[in-house]
Amino acid sequence: MGLFSKPKTQNFVGIDIGLSGIKLVELANDGGHARLVTYAYLDRPVENFDLLFTERLEETAKLLKNMLAKAKCTTKNAITAVPVSSIFSSIISVPATNEKELKEAIIWQAKKLIPIPLEEIQLDSKVIEDAMSKEQQKKVSRVLLTGAPKVLVNRYIDLLSKKCGLNLLSLETETFAQIRSLIGKDRSSIMIIDIGYQRTNISVVQAGVPFLNRSIAVGGDSITNTMAQMLGIPYEQAEIIKKDIRSMSGFAPAGDLNPMMTTLMKPILNEIKYSFSLYQGQNDTGETRRIDKIILTGGSALLPGLTDYLTQAMNVNSFLGDPWARVIYPLDLRPILDEIGSRFPVAIGCAMRDISE
Repeated sequence: MGLFSKPKTQNFVGIDIGLSGIKLVELANDGGHARLVTYAYLDRPVENFDLLFTERLEETAKLLKNMLAKAKCTTKNAITAVPVSSIFSSIISVPATNEKELKEAIIWQAKKLIPIPLEEIQLDSKVIEDAMSKEQQKKVSRVLLTGAPKVLVNRYIDLLSKKCGLNLLSLETETFAQIRSLIGKDRSSIMIIDIGYQRTNISVVQAGVPFLNRSIAVGGDSITNTMAQMLGIPYEQAEIIKKDIRSMSGFAPAGDLNPMMTTLMKPILNEIKYSFSLYQGQNDTGETRRIDKIILTGGSALLPGLTDYLTQAMNVNSFLGDPWARVIYPLDLRPILDEIGSRFPVAIGCAMRDISE
Protein backbone atom coordinates (compact mmCIF):
# COMPACT_ATOMS: atom_id res chain seq x y z
CA MET A 1 0.00 0.00 0.00
CA GLY A 2 1.32 3.42 -0.95
CA LEU A 3 0.20 6.73 0.50
CA PHE A 4 -1.25 7.77 -2.84
CA SER A 5 -1.17 4.48 -4.78
CA LYS A 6 -3.95 3.67 -7.23
CA PRO A 7 -6.13 0.72 -6.28
CA LYS A 8 -7.47 -1.65 -8.94
CA THR A 9 -10.94 -2.83 -8.03
CA GLN A 10 -14.50 -2.43 -9.27
CA ASN A 11 -16.18 -1.89 -5.89
CA PHE A 12 -14.66 -0.18 -2.88
CA VAL A 13 -15.65 1.66 0.25
CA GLY A 14 -14.51 5.15 1.22
CA ILE A 15 -14.16 5.75 4.95
CA ASP A 16 -13.94 9.09 6.74
CA ILE A 17 -12.96 8.89 10.41
CA GLY A 18 -13.22 12.29 12.08
CA LEU A 19 -13.78 14.15 15.30
CA SER A 20 -17.55 14.17 14.76
CA GLY A 21 -17.90 10.47 13.93
CA ILE A 22 -17.51 7.98 11.08
CA LYS A 23 -18.87 8.13 7.53
CA LEU A 24 -18.60 5.40 4.90
CA VAL A 25 -19.77 5.03 1.30
CA GLU A 26 -19.49 2.05 -1.02
CA LEU A 27 -19.42 2.86 -4.73
CA ALA A 28 -19.32 0.61 -7.79
CA ASN A 29 -17.66 1.34 -11.09
CA ASP A 30 -20.63 1.38 -13.45
CA GLY A 31 -19.15 1.83 -16.91
CA GLY A 32 -16.75 4.50 -15.71
CA HIS A 33 -19.31 6.21 -13.47
CA ALA A 34 -19.63 5.98 -9.70
CA ARG A 35 -22.81 4.22 -8.59
CA LEU A 36 -23.98 4.25 -4.98
CA VAL A 37 -24.15 0.80 -3.39
CA THR A 38 -24.60 1.70 0.28
CA TYR A 39 -23.64 4.25 2.92
CA ALA A 40 -23.66 4.72 6.68
CA TYR A 41 -22.72 7.33 9.26
CA LEU A 42 -22.35 7.45 13.01
CA ASP A 43 -22.21 10.56 15.19
CA ARG A 44 -19.66 9.96 17.93
CA PRO A 45 -17.92 13.28 18.78
CA VAL A 46 -14.50 13.16 20.43
CA GLU A 47 -12.25 16.00 21.56
CA ASN A 48 -8.97 14.39 20.56
CA PHE A 49 -8.36 12.63 17.25
CA ASP A 50 -5.60 10.48 18.76
CA LEU A 51 -8.12 8.89 21.14
CA LEU A 52 -9.73 7.06 18.22
CA PHE A 53 -6.48 5.21 17.55
CA THR A 54 -5.21 4.78 21.11
CA GLU A 55 -7.54 4.57 24.12
CA ARG A 56 -10.63 4.01 21.95
CA LEU A 57 -9.06 1.81 19.28
CA GLU A 58 -11.06 -1.31 20.14
CA GLU A 59 -14.28 0.71 20.46
CA THR A 60 -13.65 2.47 17.14
CA ALA A 61 -12.96 -0.86 15.41
CA LYS A 62 -16.14 -2.39 16.83
CA LEU A 63 -18.26 0.57 15.74
CA LEU A 64 -16.80 0.54 12.24
CA LYS A 65 -17.30 -3.20 11.83
CA ASN A 66 -20.91 -2.84 12.93
CA MET A 67 -21.45 -0.03 10.44
CA LEU A 68 -19.99 -2.11 7.59
CA ALA A 69 -22.20 -5.04 8.54
CA LYS A 70 -25.43 -3.02 8.92
CA ALA A 71 -24.78 -1.19 5.66
CA LYS A 72 -24.27 -4.60 4.00
CA CYS A 73 -21.04 -3.55 2.31
CA THR A 74 -20.07 -5.99 -0.41
CA THR A 75 -16.34 -5.35 -0.51
CA LYS A 76 -13.43 -5.27 1.94
CA ASN A 77 -11.40 -3.00 -0.35
CA ALA A 78 -11.18 0.31 1.46
CA ILE A 79 -9.69 3.77 1.03
CA THR A 80 -9.59 6.32 3.83
CA ALA A 81 -8.41 9.89 4.29
CA VAL A 82 -5.89 11.57 6.56
CA PRO A 83 -6.99 14.90 8.15
CA VAL A 84 -5.63 18.10 6.63
CA SER A 85 -4.33 19.14 10.05
CA SER A 86 -2.09 16.02 10.18
CA ILE A 87 -0.61 16.41 6.69
CA PHE A 88 2.33 18.42 5.37
CA SER A 89 1.63 19.92 1.95
CA SER A 90 3.52 22.48 -0.11
CA ILE A 91 4.08 23.59 -3.70
CA ILE A 92 7.80 23.77 -4.45
CA SER A 93 9.81 24.78 -7.52
CA VAL A 94 12.85 22.64 -8.27
CA PRO A 95 15.36 22.87 -11.13
CA ALA A 96 16.06 19.52 -12.79
CA THR A 97 17.05 18.21 -16.21
CA ASN A 98 16.27 14.54 -15.54
CA GLU A 99 14.41 12.24 -13.15
CA LYS A 100 17.46 11.65 -10.92
CA GLU A 101 18.07 15.38 -10.44
CA LEU A 102 14.37 15.96 -9.82
CA LYS A 103 14.22 13.29 -7.11
CA GLU A 104 17.33 14.60 -5.38
CA ALA A 105 16.05 18.20 -5.52
CA ILE A 106 12.69 17.18 -4.04
CA ILE A 107 14.36 15.34 -1.16
CA TRP A 108 16.64 18.31 -0.50
CA GLN A 109 13.69 20.71 -0.42
CA ALA A 110 11.67 18.32 1.75
CA LYS A 111 14.46 18.20 4.33
CA LYS A 112 14.41 22.01 4.51
CA LEU A 113 10.64 22.37 4.74
CA ILE A 114 9.46 19.46 6.89
CA PRO A 115 10.23 19.95 10.59
CA ILE A 116 10.62 16.24 11.40
CA PRO A 117 13.12 13.69 10.01
CA LEU A 118 12.16 12.36 6.57
CA GLU A 119 12.55 8.77 7.74
CA GLU A 120 9.50 9.42 9.93
CA ILE A 121 7.41 10.69 6.98
CA GLN A 122 5.66 8.85 4.17
CA LEU A 123 6.41 11.28 1.37
CA ASP A 124 4.72 11.72 -1.99
CA SER A 125 5.44 14.15 -4.82
CA LYS A 126 3.62 15.05 -8.01
CA VAL A 127 4.89 17.28 -10.83
CA ILE A 128 2.12 19.72 -11.70
CA GLU A 129 3.95 21.98 -14.16
CA ASP A 130 7.22 22.19 -16.10
CA ALA A 131 8.75 25.45 -17.35
CA MET A 132 12.07 26.93 -18.42
CA SER A 133 13.92 29.26 -16.09
CA LYS A 134 14.58 32.54 -17.95
CA GLU A 135 17.70 33.25 -15.92
CA GLN A 136 19.41 29.85 -16.16
CA GLN A 137 17.64 28.39 -19.22
CA LYS A 138 17.05 25.24 -17.22
CA LYS A 139 13.87 23.26 -16.74
CA VAL A 140 12.09 24.08 -13.49
CA SER A 141 9.36 21.80 -12.20
CA ARG A 142 6.58 22.87 -9.87
CA VAL A 143 5.94 19.97 -7.55
CA LEU A 144 3.18 19.22 -5.07
CA LEU A 145 4.95 17.79 -2.04
CA THR A 146 2.78 15.87 0.44
CA GLY A 147 3.69 13.84 3.48
CA ALA A 148 2.05 12.06 6.40
CA PRO A 149 3.75 10.89 9.61
CA LYS A 150 4.42 7.16 9.39
CA VAL A 151 3.11 6.70 12.92
CA LEU A 152 -0.27 8.02 11.74
CA VAL A 153 -0.22 5.84 8.61
CA ASN A 154 0.50 2.80 10.79
CA ARG A 155 -2.44 3.68 13.05
CA TYR A 156 -4.80 3.56 10.07
CA ILE A 157 -3.31 0.24 8.99
CA ASP A 158 -3.74 -1.14 12.51
CA LEU A 159 -7.36 0.01 12.80
CA LEU A 160 -8.64 -0.82 9.32
CA SER A 161 -6.52 -3.78 8.26
CA LYS A 162 -5.70 -5.57 11.50
CA LYS A 163 -8.71 -4.73 13.67
CA CYS A 164 -11.46 -4.49 11.03
CA GLY A 165 -10.15 -7.00 8.48
CA LEU A 166 -10.33 -4.57 5.58
CA ASN A 167 -8.00 -4.47 2.61
CA LEU A 168 -6.67 -0.93 2.95
CA LEU A 169 -5.73 -0.06 -0.61
CA SER A 170 -4.61 3.50 -0.10
CA LEU A 171 -4.55 6.56 2.13
CA GLU A 172 -5.82 9.83 0.68
CA THR A 173 -5.60 13.37 1.90
CA GLU A 174 -8.96 14.91 2.72
CA THR A 175 -8.37 17.68 0.20
CA PHE A 176 -7.85 15.35 -2.76
CA ALA A 177 -10.96 13.38 -1.81
CA GLN A 178 -12.97 16.62 -1.66
CA ILE A 179 -11.60 17.79 -5.00
CA ARG A 180 -12.79 14.56 -6.57
CA SER A 181 -16.32 14.69 -5.10
CA LEU A 182 -16.99 18.44 -5.02
CA ILE A 183 -15.00 19.86 -7.95
CA GLY A 184 -14.42 17.09 -10.47
CA LYS A 185 -12.94 18.46 -13.69
CA ASP A 186 -13.70 22.11 -12.98
CA ARG A 187 -10.43 23.99 -13.66
CA SER A 188 -11.47 27.21 -11.88
CA SER A 189 -9.71 28.61 -8.85
CA ILE A 190 -11.95 27.39 -6.02
CA MET A 191 -11.83 27.76 -2.25
CA ILE A 192 -13.23 24.80 -0.32
CA ILE A 193 -14.32 25.67 3.22
CA ASP A 194 -14.96 22.57 5.32
CA ILE A 195 -16.59 23.50 8.64
CA GLY A 196 -16.32 20.39 10.76
CA TYR A 197 -17.16 19.66 14.38
CA GLN A 198 -14.04 21.17 15.96
CA ARG A 199 -11.95 22.34 13.00
CA THR A 200 -12.39 24.34 9.82
CA ASN A 201 -10.21 23.37 6.89
CA ILE A 202 -9.65 25.83 4.06
CA SER A 203 -8.16 24.78 0.72
CA VAL A 204 -7.61 26.75 -2.46
CA VAL A 205 -7.68 24.53 -5.54
CA GLN A 206 -6.44 25.70 -8.92
CA ALA A 207 -6.88 23.47 -11.98
CA GLY A 208 -7.56 20.52 -9.70
CA VAL A 209 -4.41 21.04 -7.61
CA PRO A 210 -4.48 22.20 -3.95
CA PHE A 211 -2.24 25.27 -3.79
CA LEU A 212 -3.11 26.21 -0.23
CA ASN A 213 -4.26 24.21 2.81
CA ARG A 214 -4.99 25.69 6.22
CA SER A 215 -6.70 24.33 9.31
CA ILE A 216 -7.92 26.19 12.39
CA ALA A 217 -9.34 24.83 15.66
CA VAL A 218 -12.73 26.49 15.24
CA GLY A 219 -15.75 24.58 13.94
CA GLY A 220 -19.43 23.86 14.31
CA ASP A 221 -19.13 23.23 18.04
CA SER A 222 -17.74 26.74 18.54
CA ILE A 223 -20.54 28.23 16.41
CA THR A 224 -23.18 26.45 18.49
CA ASN A 225 -21.58 27.58 21.77
CA THR A 226 -21.43 31.19 20.54
CA MET A 227 -25.07 31.05 19.43
CA ALA A 228 -26.14 29.62 22.80
CA GLN A 229 -24.36 32.46 24.63
CA MET A 230 -25.73 35.15 22.30
CA LEU A 231 -29.34 33.99 22.61
CA GLY A 232 -29.18 32.79 26.21
CA ILE A 233 -30.42 29.32 25.32
CA PRO A 234 -29.14 25.77 26.02
CA TYR A 235 -26.52 24.24 23.70
CA GLU A 236 -28.97 21.59 22.47
CA GLN A 237 -31.53 24.22 21.44
CA ALA A 238 -28.85 26.29 19.70
CA GLU A 239 -27.79 23.20 17.73
CA ILE A 240 -31.37 22.81 16.46
CA ILE A 241 -31.77 26.50 15.62
CA LYS A 242 -28.44 26.46 13.75
CA LYS A 243 -30.04 24.26 11.08
CA ASP A 244 -33.40 26.04 10.82
CA ILE A 245 -33.68 29.32 8.92
CA ARG A 246 -37.10 30.07 10.44
CA SER A 247 -35.86 29.65 14.00
CA MET A 248 -32.78 31.77 13.35
CA SER A 249 -34.81 34.52 11.69
CA GLY A 250 -36.99 34.67 14.79
CA PHE A 251 -34.00 35.96 16.76
CA ALA A 252 -32.91 38.45 14.07
CA PRO A 253 -34.29 42.00 13.93
CA ALA A 254 -36.53 42.32 10.85
CA GLY A 255 -35.26 38.93 9.73
CA ASP A 256 -31.76 40.31 9.01
CA LEU A 257 -29.29 37.51 9.81
CA ASN A 258 -26.12 39.46 8.94
CA PRO A 259 -25.35 40.82 12.46
CA MET A 260 -25.76 37.33 13.94
CA MET A 261 -23.72 35.72 11.14
CA THR A 262 -20.94 38.28 11.60
CA THR A 263 -20.61 37.31 15.27
CA LEU A 264 -20.89 33.56 14.66
CA MET A 265 -18.48 33.49 11.73
CA LYS A 266 -15.91 36.07 12.86
CA PRO A 267 -12.92 33.75 13.54
CA ILE A 268 -13.62 31.65 10.47
CA LEU A 269 -14.17 34.71 8.26
CA ASN A 270 -10.85 36.20 9.44
CA GLU A 271 -9.11 32.97 8.40
CA ILE A 272 -10.89 32.99 5.04
CA LYS A 273 -9.68 36.54 4.37
CA TYR A 274 -6.16 35.61 5.43
CA SER A 275 -6.20 32.58 3.12
CA PHE A 276 -7.34 34.82 0.24
CA SER A 277 -4.34 37.08 0.86
CA LEU A 278 -1.93 34.14 1.13
CA TYR A 279 -3.13 32.64 -2.14
CA GLN A 280 -2.81 35.95 -3.97
CA GLY A 281 0.65 36.45 -2.45
CA GLN A 282 1.90 33.07 -3.72
CA ASN A 283 1.87 34.37 -7.29
CA ASP A 284 5.34 35.10 -8.67
CA THR A 285 4.29 35.80 -12.29
CA GLY A 286 3.08 39.34 -11.72
CA GLU A 287 -0.49 38.44 -12.67
CA THR A 288 -3.38 39.11 -10.31
CA ARG A 289 -4.76 35.94 -8.79
CA ARG A 290 -8.41 35.62 -7.97
CA ILE A 291 -10.70 32.99 -6.50
CA ASP A 292 -13.62 32.24 -8.81
CA LYS A 293 -15.98 30.57 -6.33
CA ILE A 294 -16.32 29.25 -2.81
CA ILE A 295 -17.67 25.79 -2.02
CA LEU A 296 -18.94 25.13 1.49
CA THR A 297 -19.01 21.69 3.06
CA GLY A 298 -18.96 20.04 6.48
CA GLY A 299 -21.75 19.58 9.01
CA SER A 300 -22.07 23.31 9.77
CA ALA A 301 -22.14 24.34 6.11
CA LEU A 302 -25.94 24.04 6.44
CA LEU A 303 -26.02 27.09 8.71
CA PRO A 304 -28.99 29.07 7.30
CA GLY A 305 -27.94 32.02 5.17
CA LEU A 306 -24.24 31.13 5.24
CA THR A 307 -23.71 30.98 1.47
CA ASP A 308 -25.39 34.36 0.94
CA TYR A 309 -23.43 35.86 3.81
CA LEU A 310 -20.06 34.70 2.44
CA THR A 311 -20.95 35.80 -1.07
CA GLN A 312 -21.56 39.29 0.27
CA ALA A 313 -18.61 39.33 2.69
CA MET A 314 -16.02 38.06 0.19
CA ASN A 315 -17.58 39.31 -3.06
CA VAL A 316 -17.21 35.78 -4.45
CA ASN A 317 -20.12 33.50 -5.32
CA SER A 318 -20.50 30.86 -2.61
CA PHE A 319 -22.29 27.53 -2.94
CA LEU A 320 -23.14 24.54 -0.80
CA GLY A 321 -21.15 21.62 -2.20
CA ASP A 322 -22.98 18.56 -3.59
CA PRO A 323 -20.73 15.49 -3.30
CA TRP A 324 -23.42 13.28 -4.89
CA ALA A 325 -23.36 15.26 -8.16
CA ARG A 326 -20.97 12.75 -9.77
CA VAL A 327 -22.64 9.66 -8.32
CA ILE A 328 -25.50 7.58 -9.76
CA TYR A 329 -28.15 6.84 -7.13
CA PRO A 330 -31.90 6.04 -6.88
CA LEU A 331 -33.87 9.28 -7.25
CA ASP A 332 -36.09 8.46 -4.28
CA LEU A 333 -33.01 8.80 -2.05
CA ARG A 334 -32.45 12.40 -3.10
CA PRO A 335 -34.09 14.06 -0.04
CA ILE A 336 -32.03 12.12 2.49
CA LEU A 337 -28.85 12.43 0.43
CA ASP A 338 -29.33 16.21 0.27
CA GLU A 339 -29.76 16.29 4.03
CA ILE A 340 -26.57 14.37 4.81
CA GLY A 341 -24.49 15.38 1.79
CA SER A 342 -22.35 18.03 3.49
CA ARG A 343 -20.95 15.32 5.78
CA PHE A 344 -19.88 12.96 3.00
CA PRO A 345 -17.48 14.63 0.51
CA VAL A 346 -14.39 12.93 1.96
CA ALA A 347 -15.90 9.43 2.11
CA ILE A 348 -17.38 9.78 -1.39
CA GLY A 349 -14.16 11.20 -2.81
CA CYS A 350 -12.17 8.29 -1.36
CA ALA A 351 -14.57 5.77 -2.87
CA MET A 352 -14.39 7.53 -6.27
CA ARG A 353 -10.61 7.31 -6.43
CA ASP A 354 -10.34 4.65 -9.13
CA ILE A 355 -13.54 5.47 -11.01
CA SER A 356 -13.30 7.59 -14.14
CA GLU A 357 -15.91 10.31 -14.54
